Amino acid sequence: MVTDVLVIGGGPAGMSSALSAGENGSKVLLVERDETLGGILNQCIHNGFGLHYFGEELTGPEFAHRFRKMVEREKNITVLTSALVTKLGENTATILCKNGVKEVKFKACVLSVGCKEKTAGNISLNGTRPMGILTAGTAQKMVNIDGKMVGKDVVILGSGDIGLIMARRLTLEGAKVHMVLEINSTSSGLKRNILQCLNDFNIPLLYNSTIFEVVGENRVEGVFYGQVDEKFNKIESTRKFLKCDAVILSVGLTPDLQLLPNIEKSKTSGLVVNEHYESEMPSIFTCGNALHVHDLVDNVALEGKEVGRYASLYAQGKLESGKTIKVLHSADFAYALPQTLFEGEGEVELKFRLKNKIVRKWIKVKSEGVEVGKRFVLAGVPGEMMTVKFSKNGVKNSVTLEVE
Repeated sequence: MVTDVLVIGGGPAGMSSALSAGENGSKVLLVERDETLGGILNQCIHNGFGLHYFGEELTGPEFAHRFRKMVEREKNITVLTSALVTKLGENTATILCKNGVKEVKFKACVLSVGCKEKTAGNISLNGTRPMGILTAGTAQKMVNIDGKMVGKDVVILGSGDIGLIMARRLTLEGAKVHMVLEINSTSSGLKRNILQCLNDFNIPLLYNSTIFEVVGENRVEGVFYGQVDEKFNKIESTRKFLKCDAVILSVGLTPDLQLLPNIEKSKTSGLVVNEHYESEMPSIFTCGNALHVHDLVDNVALEGKEVGRYASLYAQGKLESGKTIKVLHSADFAYALPQTLFEGEGEVELKFRLKNKIVRKWIKVKSEGVEVGKRFVLAGVPGEMMTVKFSKNGVKNSVTLEVE
């Protein structure tokens, strides 16, 4: 098979990238391992999607359905579902599908495979390993897709958005969600989800707290939990026991980059990218949660649209580059991307997350000590992805993000 642009992953980032590349005149092959396009959206039956992209509030399946219809109408896109990419090179990929193994040659590739959840093993969860310990995404699929309950008395570890949403979902299905434990002093989830999914249902959120030990033989029987100090050491004097039959983990997400195990990763655990979202491997572009974990699906789709256009231009030999500008940041930031820009003119946008909460501060972009852009933040938290725009005109060597 031969195509201009290969898009791996048919979630919101992949569908948006494929649409953008197709609309820009490139022949596109969109590959998805599941039977239908949509990715994680298919199991997100709650609303809150589409406000920025479509201008109206939709559920996850509704958001995915709209994109599927747009993909179907784009003549330049060929969709291959129930297909797994097993090997990815600079201009070739190996795909395992219903009809056997296919070799694909491409000019540009968009890696939009999303992210994966951290498991009990990833966080070294203490105790036994009985049935009833599940990641939030797995629990969501069991309840919303398979129609099965994960337990009657539930404890949620971690305050990621999927965990918060599942606290509400399980409560509505009749379970008792006793509490959400968060080891940090702030939540990684959106404030609206804390309000709507916990506060509205009187579910307590305990900060600086974690599970000390899981107890159970065949099934989870309970947990010992308590507080931690500033270095995350357990404070044994706070140890308490709570009877439960399920532990839901919402302890973080990491980009899924199994196809490129040897390429350099950034602070986001995604690929290092330039202004065009092209990785250090020529012809490989990336976007969505495969690059960095987003808080809103709308932002995933918007980023995919941008990257699809870049990939199409690359495939047509029309993507310009130039001398690079390094993107640096102070210790106040968890990360900033893209990691490099190109010298030239025009406005660019940097995306970043904060390490800690800030109130009434300026986010400033400086080049060799000279301010080239800024944004006032009334209140910023680590759980929110933020952006700042500035002009590249006259900027050379590097730019630095600072909080003042």
